[in-house]
Amino acid sequence: MSDLGPVLVVTNLDDPTTDLVVNELHGRGVPVVRFDSGDFPATLSFAATITPDGLEGTLSTPTRTADLSRVRSLYYRRPSCFTFPHLDEQTARFAVTQARYGLGGVVASLPGCLYVNHPHRIGDAEFKPSGLTAAVQAGFRVPRTLVTSDPSTARTFIKRHGPVIYKPLSTPLYLIDGVSCTAQVNEVTAGEIDDAVAGTAHLFQARVDKIADVRVTVMADRVFCVRIDSDLLDWRTDYSKLTYTVVEPPPGVTEALHAYLSRFGLVFGAFDFAVDREGRWWFLECNSSGQWAWLEPETGLPMTAAMADLLERKIR
Repeated sequence: MSDLGPVLVVTNLDDPTTDLVVNELHGRGVPVVRFDSGDFPATLSFAATITPDGLEGTLSTPTRTADLSRVRSLYYRRPSCFTFPHLDEQTARFAVTQARYGLGGVVASLPGCLYVNHPHRIGDAEFKPSGLTAAVQAGFRVPRTLVTSDPSTARTFIKRHGPVIYKPLSTPLYLIDGVSCTAQVNEVTAGEIDDAVAGTAHLFQARVDKIADVRVTVMADRVFCVRIDSDLLDWRTDYSKLTYTVVEPPPGVTEALHAYLSRFGLVFGAFDFAVDREGRWWFLECNSSGQWAWLEPETGLPMTAAMADLLERKIR
C-alpha cells in the first residue's frame, strides 16, 4: 500500500479531540478525509465495487475524495446516526438499515487499513459484562459485579458485598425538558431496591475503597498512565476538583492491558482503574472510543503526537 494513502477520520463535527489529531496530521503533510456518517446521503457519497482483487471505489465529501483501496488508516471516533427526516417513519427505518449495512459495511472492509478502532470491535467491547469478563481473563483485579433484573438477588448481593454502587450498562441519549441527562454512578442500599428493578437489566458492583483513580490510555505500544486525585466517587462529574500526576503502572499491568485489547482486536483503549489503600489497581472499564486529549495540557504527555504516529503508521 502506498504511503501516500489518506487517513479517514469518522466522527461528528463537534469533536475537539479529533481536531487536534487532524491538525497534527495536516502539519505532517499526511492527507486526511474527515466525515460524519450522519452526513450521508446529503453531503457524503460513496461507490464501492467488490472485485476478484478485493474492494475498490471512492468516498467523497464536499471537499475531499478518498480512494478506498489506498486508505492508510481509519480513526473511528464518535459519528452521529443516520437520519432521513424527509421520509415517513417506516421508509426512514428501511433507509437507515440500508445505509448502516451499506456504507457501514464498506467502511469496515477497507483493504490494508489500520483501524483505530474497527467499528465492529468497538461494538463488541461496549458490552460491560464482556469487558469485565475479559478483564478477569487478562489478569486484572475486578470488583465483584452483579448484572440482574431480579430485585431479591440485588438486595442479597448488596447486603453481602456492600457498600455497592449502581452503574448504567450503557448511556444512550436521554432528554429531560430538552436537556441531555445520564444516570450517574451512585452508591445504593438494599432498602432502595424495589420491584422496578425487574423492569430491565442493572449492574451492581462492590465499591472499591479507593484513594485515587487512574486513567490509562493505550495507543498501540504507547501506554500513558495518569493518576487522578479527587474526593469524588465518579471523577467525571466535576473536572474542576481533579489533580493529575503521571505514574508508572504496577508490575503486570502493561501486559494485562495488551492482553485485554488483543481479546477484542483493539489497538486503542482508555482504561479506568481505582487505586485502593494498599496501592492495588482495580479494573473498572475500558472505553474503546474514550477521551484522552484533556490530559495532555495537564500532564505534558505527547498523546496527540502518539495518536498521529499510530494513524500515520509510524508505530505498530
